[in-house]
Amino acid sequence: MARIKYYYDTESCKYERIKVTTWDVVLNLLGFFSVSLIISVIIVILFSTYFESPKEMLLEKDNQELKIYYELLEKELTDLNSMMAALQKRDDNVYRVIFEAEPIPSTIRMAGTGGTDRYKNILESNLVNEELVIESLKKVDQLKRQMYIQTKSYDEILQMARNKSKLLAATPAIQPVSNQSLTRLASGYGMRIHPILKYKRMHFGCDFTAPRGTPIYATGDGVIERVIMNFGGYGRQIIIRHGFGYKTLYAHMQDIEVKVGAKVKRGDKIGTVGNTGLSTAPHLHYEVLKDGQKVNPVNYFFMDLNDTEYEKILELASIENQSLS
Repeated sequence: MARIKYYYDTESCKYERIKVTTWDVVLNLLGFFSVSLIISVIIVILFSTYFESPKEMLLEKDNQELKIYYELLEKELTDLNSMMAALQKRDDNVYRVIFEAEPIPSTIRMAGTGGTDRYKNILESNLVNEELVIESLKKVDQLKRQMYIQTKSYDEILQMARNKSKLLAATPAIQPVSNQSLTRLASGYGMRIHPILKYKRMHFGCDFTAPRGTPIYATGDGVIERVIMNFGGYGRQIIIRHGFGYKTLYAHMQDIEVKVGAKVKRGDKIGTVGNTGLSTAPHLHYEVLKDGQKVNPVNYFFMDLNDTEYEKILELASIENQSLS
């Protein structure tokens, strides 16, 4: 039941009943709702300022988890970069040093992977943390680039290792005749007295004295390039092409047991010692050529000699005596 209101009329000195119009009711209601709305807005603002909504709390939790995962990702990238740096250092300072190869320039190792167009889709998506995402992607792309270059480097090193193995097999690294007592080296590389002309001239090889029929061995893997039968000069001789710029010559032979084009291994018998051509006694004249230049064969007798024996051979080869051819 609505409460009836009165007011005191000073003129009539009586209490008169207040008459409430419809407009008064509407205004009162509007005023009530306005005040209620203002109070509600204030309450909502205060609540949202000092208290989080369930949705905001969930988003905050998701952000915290994403931050943790991002930090873990950053740590993983840092660790991977450290590992890659260690591999690059070992590659340049160990593997490439062993195979006498130049290190890969840092400008190639750290080459870029593209401009901002590479991340255009991410920029257009308007992510809240797009800078963090793009920065991480740049690090991943850089790491992928370094890994690719490192992989190509290992492929190159593997090929160098294979070539190194072939090079070691092809190098003329033993004496061409059995010389365990080190007494068969009669004359070495250098200026020597010619046995017929009787004056000093350059002797481009080593002379090994040995009886006729003494086996002669290939000093490295190769292919028989030439078989020469002369009555003068070096007489019967063989030239072996070893590859990698190496060739060896075996002269004054008695028997030749190989043909042109035949493949030989280090230590294979290719013929016997003789006294053919301009020779004063049975012996083998042996030469080593590197890139077309005749070099001192003694420098290559390292595989079948120990340190003491090698020093002895060097001493014998340095004596300026008379050559045998």
